[in-house]
Amino acid sequence: MSPTPPSRPSGGTPARPPACSRCGRVAPSGSGPFCPYCGRYLAALAWVAEPPPDGRPRPSVRPRFRYTGPPRYREVPRWGFPPLPWRGEPEVEHEPALERARRVAHPLDVLLRVTAAVAVVAGLAEILRYVLLLLSRSDALPAGPVAFSDAAVAFGGWASLAGLVGCGVLIVLWTLRAREAAAERTGTVPSRPVAAVVAGWVVPGLNLSLPGSLLAEIEHAGLDRPPAERPRPSRLLLVWWAMWAAGVVLGVVVFLWSFRAGVQAMADGVVLHAVLDLLAAATALVTVRVLRHLMALLEPARPVRRETLVAVRAPGPAAERVARDATVAP
Repeated sequence: MSPTPPSRPSGGTPARPPACSRCGRVAPSGSGPFCPYCGRYLAALAWVAEPPPDGRPRPSVRPRFRYTGPPRYREVPRWGFPPLPWRGEPEVEHEPALERARRVAHPLDVLLRVTAAVAVVAGLAEILRYVLLLLSRSDALPAGPVAFSDAAVAFGGWASLAGLVGCGVLIVLWTLRAREAAAERTGTVPSRPVAAVVAGWVVPGLNLSLPGSLLAEIEHAGLDRPPAERPRPSRLLLVWWAMWAAGVVLGVVVFLWSFRAGVQAMADGVVLHAVLDLLAAATALVTVRVLRHLMALLEPARPVRRETLVAVRAPGPAAERVARDATVAP
């Protein structure tokens, strides 16, 4: 509430000052708003009720600055934007699984062929060592062929082992992406989790059957067969499956054979190493064919354009006249 003085009457004659509420005297006209005797305020006060202010904060008023022109610098500024067009934030696009499988298939193809060549070298080195063992039964061997054989065996063994490890990593990665591409092709979800796929390639025992099943499922999806139907592997895939299983079993046998002692056991071990290296080379080459076969099945079908003869139109009179003029000798 705030006090407000009462309004003056609308007439031309000024109102007479009221009597002082303190001393009771009447002040003469023109003496002002205060009592000349006791100094009290003579005007009557009227109290007006006002609504209380709300609790919301008042918006702050930003000061306005006068525009003084563009900014000026004492030195040439070293900061700035590059002279390039505006580029927004790049949109993250979903890369198809088939494209990711392609990126792994190419280096895997090259590494498989290199590993096959190195495995052939290792197998030939083991055969040379066995021939030297046969020759050493009757006479001493010169140091040169023996040193060359040892170096070739060491190089072939370690190089083929490194190639097999690299091929193993890439083929597991390619299998994961190829089965995703097969699932996208058929509109289904992969039946096995990632851990089961990796274990199927690595864990002994499982790697005899599960890799063939995985590749058969990829081939089944690439042939656009019903997902509920049981996969039927092709002849190429069955041959690869048999060679893969034989290589795994022979590798375990060679590893266990290395713990045997004796000259004959060492000679037999050389033969087993040679057979294992040649089998690994053959398996690598067959794996290249299987890889290309499955990638060709996963590729989208391309429309075949054929030219068909619709009608044969007889030449008109003008064409006949031109042909007749062309045959007449000048």
